[in-house]
Amino acid sequence: MARAVPERIHTMPAPQHPQPARRTAHPQSTDTSPAITRAFTLLSRRWNGLILMAMAKGPAEFAQIRDRVPGISNRMLAQRLQELTAIDLVTQDTGPGVSSRTRYALSPHGSAFLIPLAVLFFWAEDHLPASSPPASGQPAAPGH
Repeated sequence: MARAVPERIHTMPAPQHPQPARRTAHPQSTDTSPAITRAFTLLSRRWNGLILMAMAKGPAEFAQIRDRVPGISNRMLAQRLQELTAIDLVTQDTGPGVSSRTRYALSPHGSAFLIPLAVLFFWAEDHLPASSPPASGQPAAPGH
């Protein structure tokens, strides 16, 4: 049995941003858009979405981010932060002094990425069960 769409979805106002002329609501081609391919490539790298969501709380030092993303190793977090910094989703600021600590923050591009991540979060809360995640490579059963 299909679940009803939560009330918050029904009451969300439609975005009022004018679309540039080069974009269309429904591409005529069946080819995958390079832009959406880049977005899914970013999200398909393990930990990226969780790191960005953890950084939504504000600038943080390495250990604080690690604490906000349970299960990530120091090595993996360092690698992902370096990658996210290289594509300008995260900034890093090292304070002055010998024992200064590096603080990481979302760049304006990273902050803008929180909008689709939040929508994805709400969708997952409403449509993906918290128990018994699908086995690797197998789709979830409909309605479960």
